[in-house]
Amino acid sequence: MLKYFSADWIFPVASAPVKNGAVAVRPDGEIVEILTEEEIVSLGLDIIKNKGAIVPGFINTHCHLELSHMLGQIPEHTGLVEFVRSIIKSRQGNAGQIKAAMETADQKMFENGIVAVGDISNQISSKEVKENSKIHYHTFIEALGFNPERAGVIMNHLKEIKHDFEPLSATIVPHAPYTVSPQLFELIWQEAEKSNAFISVHNQETVDENAFFESKSGGFLKLYEFLGIDIGFFDPTNKTSLKSWLPYIKKQKTLLVHNTVTNKADVEFAKQSNPNLYWCLCPKANLYIENALPDVDLLMVENVKITLGTDSLASNHQLNILSEMITLQKHKQVTFEKLLSWATINGAEFLEIDQQMGTIEVGKRPGLNLIQLSADYAIESDLVKRLI
Repeated sequence: MLKYFSADWIFPVASAPVKNGAVAVRPDGEIVEILTEEEIVSLGLDIIKNKGAIVPGFINTHCHLELSHMLGQIPEHTGLVEFVRSIIKSRQGNAGQIKAAMETADQKMFENGIVAVGDISNQISSKEVKENSKIHYHTFIEALGFNPERAGVIMNHLKEIKHDFEPLSATIVPHAPYTVSPQLFELIWQEAEKSNAFISVHNQETVDENAFFESKSGGFLKLYEFLGIDIGFFDPTNKTSLKSWLPYIKKQKTLLVHNTVTNKADVEFAKQSNPNLYWCLCPKANLYIENALPDVDLLMVENVKITLGTDSLASNHQLNILSEMITLQKHKQVTFEKLLSWATINGAEFLEIDQQMGTIEVGKRPGLNLIQLSADYAIESDLVKRLI
């Protein structure tokens, strides 16, 4: 038997909004039809109409489920270098508590209308939570190794973790340009090319990242000292971070995460270097760590593919894509419909699940969320009612 969900507005994303429409859904969540107000009347359907707007389930393309136990442990506005130091010092803990925190975070994401997640992992600890989740997960197994001599050993270890994640979807990815050697980048690219896998990388999250590559200066020098890593082998490239590392990835489909200090020249270089780039924004985490936001206007003018992420509970108060949308609407005046495409179809395309999720279309199972909008399409609350 079909279920009908009606609201003031239906936003299919793939087509124009439908006022006072309804969505017909099979018990398994498959979309059967989108009905207009006139069709509802002509069919004589007695449907309870919800106040608000029905939208597809949200796609969170950047999360760190493993760090969920660190909620509230790191102060805000410390800057990235100090934040990374705090993560290293505090991420270990009681295995039972860490698992319980991941389970809670997973359930909260589900309640917040998130249907799919691109999740960063450094170990196997999140596998059981993901196997039992109602959310689709793709795991990015994160490589860290700036010493070129250890590239082969690190890659072999990451392949073992990837094997342990089977049968779940997973790929090996670089953490960030300042923690991955050119040799390790090359091995990651070779592994991705073999299976045409998509990858993710933290990009230009702070001015210190560019300073390190341009002149071997800035806060990362203290970070390497803290880690006890001798970086005498490293010579600055005299280029920004993105221009220094992106050529290693060739044309592989890649998610650039954060992009807080990315400038116009970087974006133009990136577009010329690789046509398969997606740009992930995690605004609440950017404000939490650096108290800064990316140049969103620039990314829109350059017409790049944008997705949204939450980052971790170490750098955010909640894992809620709608809250990220509100932040961008408030600080950057991005239109609701554009934000919705970033939060749904763009993320689904990157994670290669757009045949099932990302839009409300016949034959898909995208999940349905009910949210509250004002008359001028301002998001009124970050509370989501999950319909299916």
